Amino acid sequence: MAARDGQRPISLRGAGRFAAYAAGQAACVGHVPGHDLGSAAYAIKAAQAANPSNSNAGWLERDCQRDQLHEQIRALVLEDQVRRNAICWFAFDD
Repeated sequence: MAARDGQRPISLRGAGRFAAYAAGQAACVGHVPGHDLGSAAYAIKAAQAANPSNSNAGWLERDCQRDQLHEQIRALVLEDQVRRNAICWFAFDD
């Protein structure tokens, strides 16, 4: 973020940074549909960063996301996660 009125820029780290990235990616889906998985992947990274002592935190977030998928699109989303997993930091690994 740019500094205003002589204030220092805000620097996000860890879970907050990834949550902000997830929100930004989600906001861009209407313009660039490819951002859909970016948002989901950043949410997984935020969960991991917020719970560093829980090695399952990312998988729990991923499973929570998958549980909320409507049955009509579930297979398509899971296929897309497999196809684009590498560019999403392997956040969707089983």
